[in-house]
Amino acid sequence: MKILLLHPGASFSTADVFNGIDRELRAQGHTVVEYALSDRLTMAGSWLHWSWEHSPRAAERPTPADTMYLASIGALERALRHGVDIVLSVSSMFFHPDALLLMKRAHLKLGVLFTESPYDDEWQLKMAPHLNICWTNERASLPKFREVQPNSYYWQQAYDDYHNVGEAVDEAVASHDVVFVGTGFIERIDMLRGVDWSGIDLGLYGSWDLLGSRNRLRRWLKGGVIDNRLTAALYRQAKIGLNLHRTSVGFGRDALHIEHAESINPRCYELAACGRFFVSDYRAELDEIFGSIVPTFRTAKELEQLVRHYLQRDAEREDIASQLPGLVAKHTFKNRVAEMVQHLEETI
Repeated sequence: MKILLLHPGASFSTADVFNGIDRELRAQGHTVVEYALSDRLTMAGSWLHWSWEHSPRAAERPTPADTMYLASIGALERALRHGVDIVLSVSSMFFHPDALLLMKRAHLKLGVLFTESPYDDEWQLKMAPHLNICWTNERASLPKFREVQPNSYYWQQAYDDYHNVGEAVDEAVASHDVVFVGTGFIERIDMLRGVDWSGIDLGLYGSWDLLGSRNRLRRWLKGGVIDNRLTAALYRQAKIGLNLHRTSVGFGRDALHIEHAESINPRCYELAACGRFFVSDYRAELDEIFGSIVPTFRTAKELEQLVRHYLQRDAEREDIASQLPGLVAKHTFKNRVAEMVQHLEETI
């Protein structure tokens, strides 16, 4: 199968999903034509703003939508030039929908892995009917997708090879009592602010733009956005990994919040594959994969109690940690992509 694989446009998170799919499609014998959306977004934005500043006829400043369109439209030419069997987009958050509609007009087969369910289901569900096939990362959203697109499937998250428990520990990487790597959505900030971290070495990494200049959590902010390999190294060095699921719709202090979700995020699989003990807020899928082995919390008080309890119990932590890799052994990109290809072959 020849596939035009559209990059999500982000430099982390969904980019890790793209990389895993890209690698496994090639490993499983398929021809992949990559469309580097992130680079094109940068170039398109620079060109449009330069043109606007230097053209006496330019009336309006270019918008983000203009940048997205210019960055996206080249995928149509690339798909036609290479004669691909399907155009497969990861996320499509930064891919202009008009480009997909023009591809449909050109009778190209289209598929999207929607990575932002249930937070962005409103626009994702509008796009789904125009596709030949799609996947959603939230199983509770699947019935809604199947109402508008019968060829909809659940994409369960996965971990990459460098999370395998056998990887060597990098002694040069910082070691923390508790580590969290991710985006500082407001609900995560509120949860962490409710914990008394005195006497605990908390390491926060990622994008935390919503933290105020005087927020006491800033003392625990140890680094910005880091790649997933370094993240795995940090997990291996920590005593406790922390998982917090997102609830924000959009990004901001006044964001609305989802009321229901069941699927766990990639962080759960990654921590477990690294053989790292972790605690997590609750989602139904967590119990189905790990049983009662992963301690869960619903409040900041419960989180603090779990952290202080397990920091004092090295043997108990290590016993639980040793069981985790086996529980996620089948949740690899190799298996996920094989299932995705089966869906594609049945559809196109």
